[in-house]
Amino acid sequence: MQYPPIEQFLSNTTVFPVLGKQLTLENTAEMDFSPKNEALKRVDLSNTKVFDDYVFDLLRQQGKEFGIGGYFEHRAIYSRSLVFATDAADFRDIHMGIDIWAAAFTPLFAPLDGVIHSFQDNAGFGNYGPTVILEHKIDGQSLFSLYGHLCLDDLKGIEVGQVLKAGEKFARIGPFPENGDWPPHLHFQLMWDMLGNWGDFPGVCSHRDQEKFKQICPDPTYLITFLS
Repeated sequence: MQYPPIEQFLSNTTVFPVLGKQLTLENTAEMDFSPKNEALKRVDLSNTKVFDDYVFDLLRQQGKEFGIGGYFEHRAIYSRSLVFATDAADFRDIHMGIDIWAAAFTPLFAPLDGVIHSFQDNAGFGNYGPTVILEHKIDGQSLFSLYGHLCLDDLKGIEVGQVLKAGEKFARIGPFPENGDWPPHLHFQLMWDMLGNWGDFPGVCSHRDQEKFKQICPDPTYLITFLS
């Protein structure tokens, strides 16, 4: 199935920045977690405190509030967790969403009108941790948005089918270890099709599957930032 460009699909729809403000070159640093980043080789990524220090030292040095990056980036950081392990030919290290690195407990807002599709704690070292998936329906077409690495408390008191308006606060970036044991950040991903998943959706894929998933998971940049 052919899906429209996300900007076209949302052209007549109110969009609210997920972080409550637009991410710009003034408040945001682009983060590189690809194998091209030689500095990663000197970081013990298996130690979340060390990894956390690396991320937030970079932001402090640049005077930025947020770090951003990762849409279909070849990642060098997934060897830290068995969550991504599989046969060598199918090792999942292509990141299908955008990561926004920011302080724990930073509030998150629904970018579009929608409902809570599903949620759960995808527990385990290197997994999503607390996760919420929203469904947004425009002219009969559904678009799903996934928010991973949240606070455990954000899963309390919410319900499947709960209506959210664009701009409504519904979650926060979680601290480690409850967020899947990562430096605090939001994994933000869009999906045209949930492929039967509930409360979860692959956030990374293998090289051989990336074209398939690039059709299903459009670039979510439009809903968070205008880096210009």
